[in-house]
Amino acid sequence: MIGCQCATCQSTDPRDHRTRCAVVCGLPEGNLLIDTPPDLRTQLLREDIRLIHAVAFTHGHADHLHGLDDVRLFPHYTGENLPIYCETEVEDRIRKTFDYAFDPVMQKIPAGGVPKVDLLSIDLKPFQALGATILPIRLKHGRWDTMGFRIGDLAYCTDASAIPEPSFERLKNLEVLILDCLRPNPHPTHFHLEEALEVVERIGAKQTYFTHLSCRMPHAEISKHLPAGVALAYDGLKIPLPVGISQ
Repeated sequence: MIGCQCATCQSTDPRDHRTRCAVVCGLPEGNLLIDTPPDLRTQLLREDIRLIHAVAFTHGHADHLHGLDDVRLFPHYTGENLPIYCETEVEDRIRKTFDYAFDPVMQKIPAGGVPKVDLLSIDLKPFQALGATILPIRLKHGRWDTMGFRIGDLAYCTDASAIPEPSFERLKNLEVLILDCLRPNPHPTHFHLEEALEVVERIGAKQTYFTHLSCRMPHAEISKHLPAGVALAYDGLKIPLPVGISQ
């Protein structure tokens, strides 16, 4: 955290060096990026991820959206506009924040002058992307709605403080759950540790990773107190996708 002098922010443990949340899923027909945080360029270079074929957004908050300009080279490489899957509210935010990307004059600039994208509206119905079926999951993020995604037997649920009852039906029989867990003490718009562990127990995934961690979650110390099958995520973590991603 900028300006913070706490032990976690000064830690030499690389697992405590955290950028903002995103995940890349290697699907049968390419790489799906979930969210475009302001740290996106740094993250893609660090992980040597050279191509993104589609993007899905959980919601339109700045820490999950404001790196969108850094996808501008991918359409140049592929020769096609980049598909972006998002809810209508997120599309509106994208069009306002990145209005230049939809300017017909700017779109004619060659060699990746602006991000050339196709905005594809989604709701809670399953949709197809890159050879996989993706199941949206409604989450509550304080007073805002956000969206999680299930791909086969893996679910990604960040930026949540509650899971509506119908959404639990979409989270049954998971192999892997990636779940928001901001800090040990309560927060109005994110799960804190006790709440997240209650969700873990109810969903019963074989393995859960907590994400969206603040500096109040030192990796080594918090990890000592987590039950079996629960771990803290960290930048650069690689998780094999469970079978059945195209079902």
